Amino acid sequence: MGRGGRVSQSYKVEWCDLSKIRPYENNPRRNEKAIDVVANSIKEFGFRQPIVVDHNYVIIAGHTRYFAAKNLGLKRVPVHIADLTEEQARAYRLVDNKCAELSDWHYERLDAEIKSLLDNQQIDLSAFGFTDIELDRVAHESSETNQDLLPARYAVVIECESESEQKEIITRMQAEGYKCRALIL
Repeated sequence: MGRGGRVSQSYKVEWCDLSKIRPYENNPRRNEKAIDVVANSIKEFGFRQPIVVDHNYVIIAGHTRYFAAKNLGLKRVPVHIADLTEEQARAYRLVDNKCAELSDWHYERLDAEIKSLLDNQQIDLSAFGFTDIELDRVAHESSETNQDLLPARYAVVIECESESEQKEIITRMQAEGYKCRALIL
């Protein structure tokens, strides 16, 4: 919905000189780890999502795409100039990133998609952030001879400031029924 609760009927994408675009100086999202993956995606599939900017060409959404384009040496990128108030733009920056955090994988479908792509061997998924462990697990899980080689395991790593904080978190998580163990990295 646009201003006044109506869905915006206008959506224009144009090509813009990358040098004209400026990152938002208070962007709360850390993009560094995703830049190379997004650059690989742009190289493989093209620039499929425009960078969303305000009327001053300050980025609202698309900081990672911006930095990936810079790393690739692109001179022009697709942009959408959003007709939003300053407050709406600030809120949209947060909402756009929060939505990604709230999403999750349907793992059986993910594994089926990965397996299909691995079988065709035309796209190297490791270039897009999938780890060798994830790819090997899917490849071996579907193999009858290697069914038990790499069972699916999912983990969360919580970085603690001290051993006492680590113990406190493990105790809390175990009390909630989670299987936990302490590691020193």
